[in-house]
Amino acid sequence: MHPTGHRRTDQVSRIIEAPPHAVYRALVERDALQAWLPPKGMRAEINAFEPWAGGAYHVTLYYENDDTAGKTAANADVVKGQFVEIVENQRVVQRFAFVSDDTAFAGTMIMTWRLAPVPEGTEVTIVCENVPEGIRKEDHEAGMRSTLGNLAAFVG
Repeated sequence: MHPTGHRRTDQVSRIIEAPPHAVYRALVERDALQAWLPPKGMRAEINAFEPWAGGAYHVTLYYENDDTAGKTAANADVVKGQFVEIVENQRVVQRFAFVSDDTAFAGTMIMTWRLAPVPEGTEVTIVCENVPEGIRKEDHEAGMRSTLGNLAAFVG
């Protein structure tokens, strides 16, 4: 448990040299998301993807290194949830939980992708609220930065 008794919030941002509509499409199109979402050293399999408020979201992330322990299985993390809010070219909000027997990963995390136009393209900010204590802050932020790098390469 965190010293305050509350889950933490993690946040990262990056300027992406693409207009908000291009970044938005990469967030709400299944094949695009599967291509760029996984952080370095992982690959994704999208099992359910309904990009509208209340729609299902189910992704399995596989570690390429078999020695990496996943939260769900030996080398995998399963994320199940739903889209909470989608505002075209501005915001995508998802609510999800990791499938795990480990209580350190229990609970529901809210992930918000915010898109803001800037002269260089789009400032993309990921805000994760109620982050499970089993996810180390440093690892989580590194993974989110890697994901934003993948997104920038995909739409750039």
